[in-house]
Amino acid sequence: MVDYSKWGNIEISDDEDETHPNIDTPSLFRWRHQARVERMEEQRREKEEFENTKKKNSQQITEVRKQIEHAKKEDASIAELEARLEMLLSEGEKLRKKEDELKQKEKVTPWNVDTISNPGFTKTVINKPGARKVEQLSEEEREKRMQVFIKENEKLLKEFGMLRKYDDSRRFLQEHPNLVCEDTANYLVIWCITLEMEDKQMLSQHVAHQCICMQYILELSKQLEVDPRSCVGTFFSKIQVAEPEYKKSFEDELNAFKERVKKRAKEKLEAALREEEEEEKKARLGPGGLDPVEVFETLPLILQECFEKQDIPMLQEAIAKMPQEEAAYHMKRCIDSGLWLPDGGKKEAAEISEAEVAEAEEK
Repeated sequence: MVDYSKWGNIEISDDEDETHPNIDTPSLFRWRHQARVERMEEQRREKEEFENTKKKNSQQITEVRKQIEHAKKEDASIAELEARLEMLLSEGEKLRKKEDELKQKEKVTPWNVDTISNPGFTKTVINKPGARKVEQLSEEEREKRMQVFIKENEKLLKEFGMLRKYDDSRRFLQEHPNLVCEDTANYLVIWCITLEMEDKQMLSQHVAHQCICMQYILELSKQLEVDPRSCVGTFFSKIQVAEPEYKKSFEDELNAFKERVKKRAKEKLEAALREEEEEEKKARLGPGGLDPVEVFETLPLILQECFEKQDIPMLQEAIAKMPQEEAAYHMKRCIDSGLWLPDGGKKEAAEISEAEVAEAEEK
């Protein structure tokens, strides 16, 4: 599976510390890391459950065989025991097939820093130039470097993101080897999320495919300890002639990535909406710091009707009928929220102050 922790801004391990911090938001790191953790945990549980089932089947077969031997010595009927043994042996055969499937699944699983000892590609002999030297940069320096990288290569990055055929992608990266790096993968992730937020789902999914291809190349370079640029041809040759299980693994990884992009885009849109609502709320706060919308919703229905109709005489009458303390409470909140402006300067508004509220009560 693809190593999502490379976008994690928490507990970055030694073998991941060359990853550029995401310039979009730290939460992008977290969900990428969580994706890998959940997937690996699911595989662990599946393997553990299978081993328990296999062990139980083996024990039952041994036990039934003992019972058959004992029954033979006692001259008892063994027909029922033999039927049960046949059923258990049949289950055992299914379990052996299941075991082969699990081994194949493990074989085609791409590498990440947690599964680096498990083969995902058949070992390929290639010229082995030294891996790129890991730069010891601060987060600020990495961010600046990525900004420069995007500024210089954004047109090419978008062009790569729009490619679909493997041959075209291979040729493009071989022509532009400087794009085979973590910064490209980071850019494509952010672009996927941006497109999803803009409701351009088909385009986002298109770019997602290219993003996963880049991640596979980077993971392969780590496993082979070579410069990722030398892994471009190897990866595309492998994916084009891969067995069905391997292609399915790739598609599963791609689909999982698409789902997380959707989730992240939704979270960002909701956060943006909340921020916009907060800004609107701040903008409409009255002189006393209260929100006129919230205050209006807490007013008695009769006062809401007065404000909706902008009927001053009706408002005066409604206040006069209320207990003085309640009327003063509501009118003060109206003033603090800006629903009522006693010094608005409009003669026809028949300004009402707290003193006038009390005077109306006396009547």
